[in-house]
Amino acid sequence: MLTEQELLSLKNRFGIIGNDASLNYALMVASQVANTDLTVLIQGESGVGKEIFSQIIHAQSARKHNAFIAINCGAIPEGTIDSELFGHEKGSFTSATESRKGYFETVNGGTIFLDEIGEMPLGTQARLLRVLEAGEYIRVGSSKVQKTDVRVVAATNKDLLQLVNAGRFREDLYYRLSTVPIRVASLRERKDDIYLLFRKFTIDFAEKYRTTPIQLNEEARDILINYTWPGNIRELKNIAEQISVLAPHKNVAAEELRYFLPIHNQEKMPMISSHSRTSSGSDFSNERDILYQLFFDMKKDVNDLKKMFFEIVKNPSIAQQYSDNMQANEQHIVPFTNETKMHSSTNNKPFILNNNEGQKIEAVHVEEVLNLAEKEKEYIVRALRKHRSRRRDAASELGISERTLYRKIKEYDIED
Repeated sequence: MLTEQELLSLKNRFGIIGNDASLNYALMVASQVANTDLTVLIQGESGVGKEIFSQIIHAQSARKHNAFIAINCGAIPEGTIDSELFGHEKGSFTSATESRKGYFETVNGGTIFLDEIGEMPLGTQARLLRVLEAGEYIRVGSSKVQKTDVRVVAATNKDLLQLVNAGRFREDLYYRLSTVPIRVASLRERKDDIYLLFRKFTIDFAEKYRTTPIQLNEEARDILINYTWPGNIRELKNIAEQISVLAPHKNVAAEELRYFLPIHNQEKMPMISSHSRTSSGSDFSNERDILYQLFFDMKKDVNDLKKMFFEIVKNPSIAQQYSDNMQANEQHIVPFTNETKMHSSTNNKPFILNNNEGQKIEAVHVEEVLNLAEKEKEYIVRALRKHRSRRRDAASELGISERTLYRKIKEYDIED
């Protein structure tokens, strides 16, 4: 167990700002497990600083003088990730003009940090499990078993158990990776640390460019603290630098701060975390499931409106009740009369209604269209525009990996 002084020294060494209890606990666990060779799984949303914890574990371990490498599994194409991690032999595939060592060979004796482990293909997961259990691997295109002594620290911003249930992650690998789990809290769970981090970023920026640091009044500070920060520390640093450059005054008021926070954009396109659930209690496993549920809910609402419309047409007295309620809200509704006529629904003809002057109005029948691909494309385009084509930030906003976003951009032929 770290003393208060040791914890403070650890934070200063790695530039960690904050006094939240969950942050302190995560740091203590990382420090305690560092001297072992146990596999560690770091869990937390994108942008919370999971890589810092992997560096702490390596720097305080017996492997600290050996190599450390961080690998983003979601950024390596599925066809080449085996070669990157385990190496390949000459001629094992078309572009293999010479033999190549993989990371598990070059970092032998050190530590490998596998970020976004949930994006790793199933075939590669089987190879990784063999490394963790026996310290063995085989190069692509080879039959020779090689040994390696590498410590693996993995990280994910997804619920791996959900991926296991969906058949997208190996259950045996999950339990092998999560020998020691470390959860890094999101920024909105560490409200007391938000302003401390903001001040650190603005002071660092001011020192770099020899300017006066930005100051927030009390109301602006409250807005900063209560913002949801879907991009966590990464987004906070980005906002702090924007304000430092673009704010007309060094003392920033609430209205000025609101200009820099994408609150309206966030309302238009809400973030759905990996823990989001439908009304029936089922989990969302990916972004496509989210869109499916959205359209199913929309269709249900449309069907409810149709049902209410049929009831009003069949019983005009109900229409009067709706009319009275709407007039109470100073809204206008076209009343239904006893002369209201409706063609049989089997011939697919429009309804005939009467307005206040007794004139007949033909209601055009519109067949609802729910095109999932078009909505998915629209959300991706909006996210790319919002983040000025920064794919990493757009992927974080959409709740998907960079690799998935890249594939969607190609699939829908989106120009970013």
